[in-house]
Amino acid sequence: MDRNPSPPSSEAEEEGDAVGNTMYSKHWLFSILTRLIEVISPEKTEPTVSPEGIQTELDEEMENDICKVWDMSMDEDVALFLQEFNAPDIFMGVFAKSKCPRLTEICVGILGNMACFQDICMSISKDENLGQVLLQRLCDSDSPTLLETSRLLLTCLSQPEVANVWVERIRENPSVYDCVCFIMSSSTNVELLVKVGEVVDKLFDLDEELMLNWVKNGTCRSVGPSGDDSPEELPDFKIVPCILEAAKQVRSDNPEGLDVYMHILQLLTTVDEGIQAIVQAPDGGKETWSLLYDLVCHELCQPDDPPIIVQEQKTVLASILSVLSAMFASQTEQEYTKMRKNMPLIGSLIRILQYMEGCGKRSVDNSNESEQQETGRADLNEEDFHLKILKDICCELLSNMLQELTKENTLEGLHQGHLNEQTCSCAFQNLLPLYFASVESFLEVLREADQTLADTLEKRFPSLKVHA
Repeated sequence: MDRNPSPPSSEAEEEGDAVGNTMYSKHWLFSILTRLIEVISPEKTEPTVSPEGIQTELDEEMENDICKVWDMSMDEDVALFLQEFNAPDIFMGVFAKSKCPRLTEICVGILGNMACFQDICMSISKDENLGQVLLQRLCDSDSPTLLETSRLLLTCLSQPEVANVWVERIRENPSVYDCVCFIMSSSTNVELLVKVGEVVDKLFDLDEELMLNWVKNGTCRSVGPSGDDSPEELPDFKIVPCILEAAKQVRSDNPEGLDVYMHILQLLTTVDEGIQAIVQAPDGGKETWSLLYDLVCHELCQPDDPPIIVQEQKTVLASILSVLSAMFASQTEQEYTKMRKNMPLIGSLIRILQYMEGCGKRSVDNSNESEQQETGRADLNEEDFHLKILKDICCELLSNMLQELTKENTLEGLHQGHLNEQTCSCAFQNLLPLYFASVESFLEVLREADQTLADTLEKRFPSLKVHA
């Protein structure tokens, strides 16, 4: 069955029966809430009831009706009506008693819609019992329920008035860490992985202490989702391998999801403990480096892409290059950072800089062709800001890598086509004058590998003339 049928077109004919300014009937909505209470009542016994007396399936009519409420709850008047008649308390009963995954999913979904409105979100968030019960939904074994729970949490975390309430609540519930890691490491549901990633990204962005706690976590075993009433012992999760596993799942099907998980890794590199968690994995960070290297060299901003692609990929590229830069700076002795293996990465970094130059020229041309509105100028300025961040990160990594080149590496780069007059000129143009020492160091090595190219570059950039 499709997610939701269309909302009912019922007309509130009786005076005072309309919900706010809508055409929805208070009586009809109230009848659905009443039926919900009956569904979870232990006294109710129907063919869809399990031996324990708890309903495990919804009949088609009830499912259609409650799905209509789900859609209607996107209307603020309906959401307020549901709040007034204690729908969250009824849903609490559903979560406590129902064994029907579909019913649980729908009820969490309705709460998620209601939480889009500030006053209702504050009421839901301040209800400690409801908050605890909702966090427990993260340990559910039903993917649709997990998805709706993640959406609800993200909605609440996105409202500044209550975000700290949820951060503190999550910090005090170690099971959230385990359940989130379990989802990231084992789920193949891309939509769920993206939404859970957005929750983690928001949490880390909001609270560095929580991020540090999760980085240091994974030292104790705890309870996770299980198909029956008995708890299941989870593995000893570490955050970085779980993030990598989720990133691999979403990379092909959901570019936005990949962006989210790369930003999570970037946030980890903002603290020393996060960098150490990446590079002190059992493989010394090799898996992380390999994934990011592959994305930059073989998937993003490729030679057959138009330069404008860098505009579309600027945020994910900035995150990836930021992590690679942090790893390169801290793991110079690791085999995977050796320059003989990374000439294609240098070529990719220079190509990104070339594409950014192309985008800059295009922006100037467009601004000359037509007069932009103020909103357009604001968007352009924001684009320029993000491109500048990408350029800064790209230049920092490129300068560090150029300093590590030997004559043999440089010869290999020349042979493979990653280094030539055009690419070196682009690199120098972007690195100077800030990274003068790196460029000067590379030019000395280049002089040993290709005297003619070195002389040409020295003439083009007079400040680099080597003094005896």
